[in-house]
Amino acid sequence: MTSWESIDADTPLTAYDLDELRRRRSVKWREYEPDVLPMWVAELDTPTAPPIAAALIEAVRLGDTGYPVAGRLPEAFAGFADRRYGWRPDPAAMRLVPDVMSGIVEALTLVTEPGARVVVNTPGYPPFFYWLERVGRHVVESPLAFGPDGFRLDLDRLERDFAAGADAYLLCNPHNPTGIVLTPDELAAVAGLADRYDVRVVVDEIHAPLTYPEATHTPFASLDATAAARSITLCSASKAWNLAGLKAALAVPGEAARSEVARIHEEVSAGAGHFGVLASERAFTEGGEWLSALLAGLDANRLLLGTLLAERLPEVVYVPPRATYLAWLDCRALGLGDDPAEAFLRRGRVALSSGPTFGPPGRGFARFNLGTSPERVADAVERMAATLT
Repeated sequence: MTSWESIDADTPLTAYDLDELRRRRSVKWREYEPDVLPMWVAELDTPTAPPIAAALIEAVRLGDTGYPVAGRLPEAFAGFADRRYGWRPDPAAMRLVPDVMSGIVEALTLVTEPGARVVVNTPGYPPFFYWLERVGRHVVESPLAFGPDGFRLDLDRLERDFAAGADAYLLCNPHNPTGIVLTPDELAAVAGLADRYDVRVVVDEIHAPLTYPEATHTPFASLDATAAARSITLCSASKAWNLAGLKAALAVPGEAARSEVARIHEEVSAGAGHFGVLASERAFTEGGEWLSALLAGLDANRLLLGTLLAERLPEVVYVPPRATYLAWLDCRALGLGDDPAEAFLRRGRVALSSGPTFGPPGRGFARFNLGTSPERVADAVERMAATLT
């Protein structure tokens, strides 16, 4: 029996075979030729959670396909955050936005001026770089520290970057692509630095529901600190329940940022999708059981990946993520250059995300999407290993 065959199949990750997935029309399955195994963009290979599917089917039955309104979504998220993190933000203060990235742009536009310096930890989510430059904000790269135990927040470097004249800090926690989850002490240190240097904090917490048992997600806004009260957090069900194409997220202000978030124009909220609102509300209220099954399968996959890499590609350095379904692989010892994903695609016909697109610390790295069946995780590693033969 191969290592992946021993994994419990009672997970939504095993619902579809490859032929079924190739009938999908989303970017994950249409970007590359049919012989390429896609393990790149953050989409899950799962069915829609039954409560969410029921809500969408009912909306179609009613012809309920009109313009969006936030409706009960803010209250649904507040209840989920209370149950999950012990944090209950005020639903009345939240504003609907189309997605987390557009919400980040909107938040930074509200709290900074054109030309502002925004600190971003690298490696970092690629759209952070081009979207911030597009709206006239200057990205200040603040690399994470890297050691034998993987990546961690470099507070000394962060302080130097704040002290050099930063206006805002775009905090991604849990972090994409490394999967680190900041501890309460680390977050408190960030808040202290932000207060000392008068830096506004905008927080991307889109991966928060995807935290594994050994880690605990602490919402930045839940801290007892001035920086937390002045923060704006962006939250969404899109990653945990695979709803990115339906478009809905929330801007959640700290107590001292309520007036700023209230200025988000209704035209911004109108860019969300009605189906996204309906699906997200149902995810936060009734999607917990499905999410637990998903996390069990992802937990098994992240451990399986370590076993397979040790067997087939022992030169690759891999630290299992503490959250997300994204694995950040150090492939520098393979001799494949700055962009090993290019070689994996060209020679192995497996698509991973290109490390250099995450900033200079991504050279020699690649991001691997674990959100699929263990069989496809194993196939992907075999294809990667074939690149070297």
